[in-house]
Amino acid sequence: MTMMDRLQEAVASRGLRALDAQFAMMIAGEQQPALMLAAALVSRDAGEGHVCVPLGRLPVSPDEPHPADPLAAALFEVADPPVDWQQLLLASPAVSQGEEATPLKLHAGRLYLNRMWQYERSVAHFFRDGNRPLPVDAGALGEVLDTLFPRQATTDWQKVAAAVALTRRIAVISGGPGTGKTTTVAKLLAAMVQLTTDPLRIRLAAPTGKAAARLTESLGGALRQLPLSEAQKASLPSEASTLHRLLGAQPGSQRFRYHESNPLHLDVLVVDEASMVDLPMMAKLIAALPDHARVIFLGDRDQLASVEAGAVLGDICAWGAAGYTAERAAELAAITGYPLAAGDGEQGAALRDCLCLLRQSYRFGSDSGIGRLASAVNQSDSAGVRQVLAGDYPDIRHWPLQESADYQQIIQQAVEGYQHFLECLSAGAHPDAVLAAFGQFRLLCALRDGPFGVSGLNERLEQALFRRQLLRSPAAGGRWYHGRPIMISRNDSALGLFNGDIGITLAGESGLRVWFRMPDGAIKSVLPGRLPDHETAWAMTVHKSQGSEFDHAALVLPDRPVPVVSRELVYTAITRAKGLLSLYSDPRLLIRAIQSSTERRSGLGAWFQATDPAA
Repeated sequence: MTMMDRLQEAVASRGLRALDAQFAMMIAGEQQPALMLAAALVSRDAGEGHVCVPLGRLPVSPDEPHPADPLAAALFEVADPPVDWQQLLLASPAVSQGEEATPLKLHAGRLYLNRMWQYERSVAHFFRDGNRPLPVDAGALGEVLDTLFPRQATTDWQKVAAAVALTRRIAVISGGPGTGKTTTVAKLLAAMVQLTTDPLRIRLAAPTGKAAARLTESLGGALRQLPLSEAQKASLPSEASTLHRLLGAQPGSQRFRYHESNPLHLDVLVVDEASMVDLPMMAKLIAALPDHARVIFLGDRDQLASVEAGAVLGDICAWGAAGYTAERAAELAAITGYPLAAGDGEQGAALRDCLCLLRQSYRFGSDSGIGRLASAVNQSDSAGVRQVLAGDYPDIRHWPLQESADYQQIIQQAVEGYQHFLECLSAGAHPDAVLAAFGQFRLLCALRDGPFGVSGLNERLEQALFRRQLLRSPAAGGRWYHGRPIMISRNDSALGLFNGDIGITLAGESGLRVWFRMPDGAIKSVLPGRLPDHETAWAMTVHKSQGSEFDHAALVLPDRPVPVVSRELVYTAITRAKGLLSLYSDPRLLIRAIQSSTERRSGLGAWFQATDPAA
C-alpha cells in the first residue's frame, strides 16, 4: 500500500482532513512518501490549532513507532527507514529555512506552513525587538501612581502592572477573574492622560462583541470613579470595538482595511481577553499598528487558548516565572515603592520586563466555592476539587450525572435558570431588558454534538419550553419563534455582527426581528433573513463563552472521557460564573479532565531564547 493510499485511509477514518491529504500530494510525489507524511501532518496540526510540528515528533523508522503521534507511526510504515528529517526536508524544493517563498519552512527543528512561520516570526520580533522603554519622569510617575493606588502592606501588583505599562511600549497584564485587570487599566490610562500634555488617541478592543461590550461597561464604570477633570475624562475612550471592526474587516475578503501600508490612527491600544487572540489575528493586529503606538494586552493566561492556531498569551506569559531583570526590578521598585525580587540572567529580557501577573482576586472571598474550585482546577489539585465538591458552599451545586434522572435535572434546572428571561418575554419587556435578562444565565457545554453537547441540549431544552407552553413553537418546518436566542457564527462586517455575538428574536408590529447589543452598549435589530450564519444559543460551548460572565453558569461535561475536556476548559467554564455555578459531571471524569492540559505546539517562546537577532 502506497503512502497516498494510507493518506486516503486516514481521511476515511477522520484521522486527516481531505485538505491535509491534498496538500501532501501537492507537496510531494509518490516517490517521496516521508515528505508526503510530513506535509500531511503539518497541515493536520495547523487545523487542530498547532503552529508547527517539532521534528522530534516524527518517527525515524517503522521499528521505532512514536507514541506521541500514533497516526504518524501508522502512516510511516511505508517509508524507507531510517529518516534524517532535517536532511530529507531541506532536500525538497518545497522546504526552505530562510526568505525563499516555499510552502513549508524549517526553523530551529520545527516544521511550519509558510504562513504560520511568517505569523510567528512577526509576533516574536514585535515583542522581542519592538518593546522599547519609554522616556518617563520616574518621580512624577511615582507621585501619580501613589495617588491612584493607595499604599498597602503587601505588594500591590495592580500598581506594578500600571508602572510596567507606563514605562514600556508593550505591556502584558494577566490575571484570573476578579484580580482587577479592568481597574488597573482604568488607573493607568488616568495616569497616562495626567502625565501627557499632548492629546492621545486611545482605542479599546476585544476579540468578540460580547467581550467588547463588557469592556465598555466595566472600564467606563471604573473611569467614572477616578479623580479626573472633565477635559481628561473626555480624552478617554467611551467604547470598545471588536478586533475585526477595529482593523476594518471587509465583506467577502480575508484582508483588512488597516495593515502595514495603512496603519491604524491611534496612539494607545488596549486589547482585552487576549487569550482569545489567535496567532494570525495577533500578527495582523501588530502589522496594522503605527510605529509609535503603545499596546496593553489584558487576559487570563490560564484560560482556553483561541479556537484557531496558537496560544500567544500563554506562550508569552510563560516567561513570567523567570521574573524581571535586575535593572527592571530596581526601576519598578523605585516607581512603586514595593521591593521586587529579580530573576536570573538576561535571557528573554524584553518579554520578562513587559509582563505583570496579577495575583489577588477581589471577586471571590475565602468562603467562595467558585474561587476555591477554580484555584484547585488550575493547580490540577484533585484532592482540593473533591474537597470543594463535598463541601457546603452556597455558590456551587453539583450533580454527579450517574443516573438517567440527572439528565432530566439539567433540562429542568436550565428552564428555571432562564425563568427571569422567560418572564421578560411574556411581559413584552423592552429589548434592552430582554437581552440583559438572557445574559444572567447560560448553559455551557464542552462538546458541540451529542446529548451532552450544544446541539442535543439546545434541542431538548427547546422542546421542554414548547411542551410547557413557556414559548410558542414555530409553524411546521420553521425555526423562528418569539424568544429564540441565536449566536452568530460567521462575521458580517456590513451588518456589524461578528462570530460569537448573541441576539434575541422578538415579535413586534413588523414581525420577527433579532435584537443585538453592540459594543457601545446600544441595541440594534436585524431581520432574520438578513442574518449571516447562526445557530440556536440556549446552550453554548465553553469556547464561545470566553469574554462573557453570567450571574449563574451551568457546566455540563460529557458522560465519557473526551480529549477536548481539559483543565483549561473546566477552569474557563468555572470562571464564567459570578455568583452561582451548577456543575453536572461524573466526579471521576472531572478529576481526569483537570489532570489533562491542552497542548498547543508552537515555537514562539523559543524565539526569545535566540542569541541571533536575525533569527
